[in-house]
Amino acid sequence: MNAADGLWTVGFWNQDNAFHLPVRVYYEDTDAGGIVYHSIYLNYAERARTEFVRALGIHQQSILDQRGLAFAVRRCTADFRRPARLDDMLIVRTRLVELRGASLDFEQTILRGEEVLVDYAVQIACITTQGRAVRFPADLRDSLLKGMAVMATAS
Repeated sequence: MNAADGLWTVGFWNQDNAFHLPVRVYYEDTDAGGIVYHSIYLNYAERARTEFVRALGIHQQSILDQRGLAFAVRRCTADFRRPARLDDMLIVRTRLVELRGASLDFEQTILRGEEVLVDYAVQIACITTQGRAVRFPADLRDSLLKGMAVMATAS
């Protein structure tokens, strides 16, 4: 697979039963003190969720174009513990913890080595382009369930 076919993904399933996305902190991510600005962590988490679903064969642009459906953040809570700094190499660990009719819950942790920097609890809703919540279509639901199964059996 290559980037041009739309199937290429970054990240990997790890022994801790989660999807991991490596992220390097760039100058553009930091404030004047070289510390990652708080909203940038949300970008890292969004990228990790995108790569998580892409690794399951779910391509959000195709779903939007062909079905008029999108994934939208409904709720997000954050616990900022430690700062990341310029040039740090981070891992965004993503777990799908619950799948309901029209929403799913993720737990995400941003780490530097073994050190926890940020914890997120994120609820995603499946919505129409008009903003109305709808149930996940059966094929998307099956793909997401596969991701939960991978996490349950990875070790």
